[in-house]
Amino acid sequence: MRVTFVGVGEAFDEALPNTSLFLVGMTGERRRSVLLDCGFTAAAAFFSCAGVSEADRRDGPDAVWISHFHGDHFFGLPYLLARLQEQGRVRPLFVHGGEGVADKVATVTDLAYPNLRASLDFELRCITAWPGKPFAVAGFAAQAALTGHGAPCLGLRLTTRFGALYYGGDGAATAAGAELAAGCALVVQEGYGLEAGVAGHGSVPEALALAESAWAEALAVVHVRRELRRERGGEIGRQLAAASIRAFLPGPGDVFEV
Repeated sequence: MRVTFVGVGEAFDEALPNTSLFLVGMTGERRRSVLLDCGFTAAAAFFSCAGVSEADRRDGPDAVWISHFHGDHFFGLPYLLARLQEQGRVRPLFVHGGEGVADKVATVTDLAYPNLRASLDFELRCITAWPGKPFAVAGFAAQAALTGHGAPCLGLRLTTRFGALYYGGDGAATAAGAELAAGCALVVQEGYGLEAGVAGHGSVPEALALAESAWAEALAVVHVRRELRRERGGEIGRQLAAASIRAFLPGPGDVFEV
């Protein structure tokens, strides 16, 4: 399993692209890929990301996961679709997300480029994920759980041949999310603040507590409030370094492999 951090920033960070991950793994003997979230600055970052191979930037992911319908998590889809169309994609693209995903994808795409969906040379298929019901994303076994965010947001567990990932999207972890994080090779969790209590968001200490209690092998903290990351990034790094598990603050283009 290889996870590339395409972006690690929050919604309005001018220096860091919106949080987005590119996961490559094996399902049986087949290589598969998923782009986890595609916000308004993440799509461009994907096509310039040094941690993503030239072939993957050309061909695009097998599937896209949308954790929730805020702009910094799915407004990059029209860019992604148009770019893949220009690059000659013909194989289907599957977009997975919570209730209403098909309507949301159609709305944002038509608003950006009214004729794009009708002109695509590849099938765009939107599939609804439901909390607590097993499903598959690009052939990977998947489970989702609601997080503690202001909008309905789904944390996602993906299981590859060589390890599992939990990506929490936005919001503090819930008990259901903690169950999905159990035993994962990597937990990617929002740490918007340095203390618990930010409405609709999680904190660095809460992310650490989640990963440690889940016996995860590693934790990546993302979506840190821009001022905190800029002014207190060193402090956050030291806090993570003191954890009982491997914990780190990734940058764009960083890669985690198991």
